Formats: sequence, structure tokens, C-alpha cells
Amino acid sequence: MSSSPELALNYRPMLPRCKDWRIGCVGTGFIMRDCHLVAYRNAGFNPIAIASRNPTTAREVAALHNIPTVHDTIEALLANPEVEILDVAVPPDAQPALIRRAVEIGKGRLRGILAQKPLAMTVADAKELVKRCTDAGIVLAVNQNMRFDQSVRAAKDVLNRGWLGEVVLATIDMRAVPHWMPWAEGLPSLSTFVMSIHHLDTFRYWFGTPDRVLASTRPDPRTKFPHRDGINLYILEYNSGVRASSWDDVWAGPCKEGVAGDIGIKWRIEGIDGLMQGTIGWPKYPARTPSTLEFSTKREGMTTFLRPQWDDVWFPDAFVGTMAQLLVAVENGTEPEISGEDNIETIALCAAVFAAATEHRVTTVDEFLA
Repeated sequence: MSSSPELALNYRPMLPRCKDWRIGCVGTGFIMRDCHLVAYRNAGFNPIAIASRNPTTAREVAALHNIPTVHDTIEALLANPEVEILDVAVPPDAQPALIRRAVEIGKGRLRGILAQKPLAMTVADAKELVKRCTDAGIVLAVNQNMRFDQSVRAAKDVLNRGWLGEVVLATIDMRAVPHWMPWAEGLPSLSTFVMSIHHLDTFRYWFGTPDRVLASTRPDPRTKFPHRDGINLYILEYNSGVRASSWDDVWAGPCKEGVAGDIGIKWRIEGIDGLMQGTIGWPKYPARTPSTLEFSTKREGMTTFLRPQWDDVWFPDAFVGTMAQLLVAVENGTEPEISGEDNIETIALCAAVFAAATEHRVTTVDEFLA
């Protein structure tokens, strides 16, 4: 990144003092194989064991990433006395039962668990998992990895510095086609808890939890299995006056059916004293495409946009941050940046958006936290 003082934004994660924490990995799908383990190798972290429902796949991934121990069952990995940190990458409907079992087997030995987002599909399950881990002395963190996208994190630093002044309006405009995993077909929600959760959690990261939610949804024309929430549109209202909105267009027009497409994600934050906007590079994956940010603020006498630059990308580099925030918390005896407790409110916000869209009413996060 530029050495110019005004561009030295805080966009990289804090790393643990010790990188030798012994990590056991559960799951061998794309997110583990191509994101977690690539990021951990680059950061110098220490995955020592792996397991999945398919032992053959586990052996293949272990060979690819030089992981010394492959367990034939997930139960065997959970019982491995060497594992200090558990890294979970299983479907969200399967995650609560796995974490419960991990706490039962690992109590007194296991120091931390990194769960996928969402921690659970319901607030009640998420609260129960948080309590179990707390009672067992296990630090629970959640892999809400968009918070470690470089432009999202740098934008938070600009907000923290007060350069935009009072925030008026924030928007995310997504025109991109996710690859729905087979397990998504069985979930009660498609887009809200799988894709929109990234943007909803980002708004929470930037501005806190909103006070009211308005939303609309319709099925994605391309996704053939039955689902209620495909293309999501929502507005978040804050009593402070902030309004945040996202168009989560997972169809993006017939761009996969031969028509010219315009794929991308743009975001924008307008304040009384400044303007900030950027793009998210993820839709161009696997091409390494950094996200971008530009901002201007009258508080610093700027009359043009400043454009910090970096070489890091969301996939896979952000996954250094999600594991690092857990390891730092374990080392320091503190809460992770994205704790299980924090993720409860993101799950409640997802539930509020889903209900607002499908029940055609204004909702609040508090009603789902209750």
C-alpha cells in the first residue's frame, strides 16, 4: 500500500504472536481446500489434522496442503489430543451438532473453535452454542469473512477516523451469480443466510445493528430447486438517521444464457463531510482482483478522491484474518473480533430480513433476538 500518511489505512488483520497453534480442520470442500488452507499456508499457521465425511477427499486435500494427519472420521479428529483449535467448514444446518460434539469431547483441551457463517440457522441454536462454548472455556469465533475484505476493512478505518462525519446513506449494489452448493437446496432460506448475510454483517460492522428492516424478495430464475428468497432487496433503518440498503441480485440478468453481462459489486457511503465508494473483487475469482476504495473528505481539505491500493484479495487472503482474530483472542484471553455472541445479532438480522420479505411487514432485530 502507498506509504503516504493519508493513505495508510488499517486494512490488514492483527496476527497472533504464536503461529504454531495446532489446528484441526473439519471439511474438505471449496472453502476449506481453496481458501482456509491456502490462507493458512501463506500466513504460516499450523494445520496438523483434517477429516471429512469422505476420507478419500480428506487424504487428497491433506496431500495438497501438506497436512500430516488424516482421520478417517470426524469423530476421530475431534478426539485427537493434539488439536488445540478446531476449524469448521461444514454446511450451516450440520454445524450446531458438530460444535456440540466438539465441546463434549474437547472440553478441557480445545482452546478455540472457528465456525462458518452463519453460526446456526436460528437465534436459539446460536445462543445455545455460545453458552456451551463459554461454559466449557472454549473461545468461539465466526468466519464472517467479508469483514476482512480489504476495502470493507479500510472503509471501517475511514469511518472510525470520522472523515465522513455523520453518515447519511450507505448502499451495496451486487450483480453477481453465486455458486450454490448442493447443501443449499435443503435449507429453509437460500440467499438470505448464504449470500445476503455477507452484506448484512458488513452493514453491522460499519454502523451497528439497525432498528428496523424493510425487505422484498423473489425467486432466482436460474435456480431450479424450490426456494423463497433469491433476489433480495432490503433497507435498514437506524434511529441515528443512517439508512443502508442493498440490492443482492444473484441472477444478474440472463448473463449465463448468452446475453452480455455486467457482473460486479459496488458499494458507497455518503456522509455530511465526505464520500467513500469502492468495489468488491470477489466476482472475478479465481482471477486475483483486489477490491477498491476511494474517498474524499472536507475535514482533510481534500478536493479529489484518494485511492489507496493493495495487492491482497478477499478470496483467499481474508481468511487469514478470520483465523487470526480467533488465535489473538485465545492468546490474550479476550473476545474475538467476530465472536459467537456478535454473530447472534447477524443471524437475528438475517431472520428479520427474511420475515420482512416473506411476510410483507416491517420487522425489528429485537423481536428475533427475543
